[in-house]
Amino acid sequence: MIAIFLATYAAVFIAEIAGDKLLYTTGVLATRYRALPILCGMTIAFTAKMGAAVLVGSFIAKLPPLLVAAITAINFFVIAFAVWRKPDKKEAEKEYPSSRAVLVSFAAIFFSEWGDVGQMTAATMAARFGESLWVWLGAVSAMVTKGGLAASIGARLRQWIQKHFSPVTIRYAAVSLLLFLGLLTVLETLIEVHEFPG
Repeated sequence: MIAIFLATYAAVFIAEIAGDKLLYTTGVLATRYRALPILCGMTIAFTAKMGAAVLVGSFIAKLPPLLVAAITAINFFVIAFAVWRKPDKKEAEKEYPSSRAVLVSFAAIFFSEWGDVGQMTAATMAARFGESLWVWLGAVSAMVTKGGLAASIGARLRQWIQKHFSPVTIRYAAVSLLLFLGLLTVLETLIEVHEFPG
């Protein structure tokens, strides 16, 4: 059982860590919110997403790529809008509780990139080993590790950025990156559909 957990952890972590857009999204969120609420929101989202991957991995793999891209892009745009509308740091700390960061983090993870390489890896591991619980635990642990790394890097980056840039500049940079990630999602999918039709 532990071997299945470790194999899934390693497979999902390696599959997810290279070039994953949510890694950058988490880093962006960490420049605006504290790390602990981000980790809470991510953990809840990863728990649900990997549960779905283990239970219905083959269905997720068959979703139309354009549908997945549309949902992911819309999510990035909504998160960008939420970050853009968020007041500067001093006002935000007075006005919004940590639950807002939890909800924003949850939405950024849960509504993005369904059927991605991490979920497909978890689904494959579940099909191969037939041990859904251990695969799910390994996959969630790998995703939380990845998110924790991104949040801690983002938190350190936030401290440096706050010393050198105004809150308005930080907000515009975060919004620009999220919009870029949303557009990149659509472009990648359109290229993939064009190169591999049907």
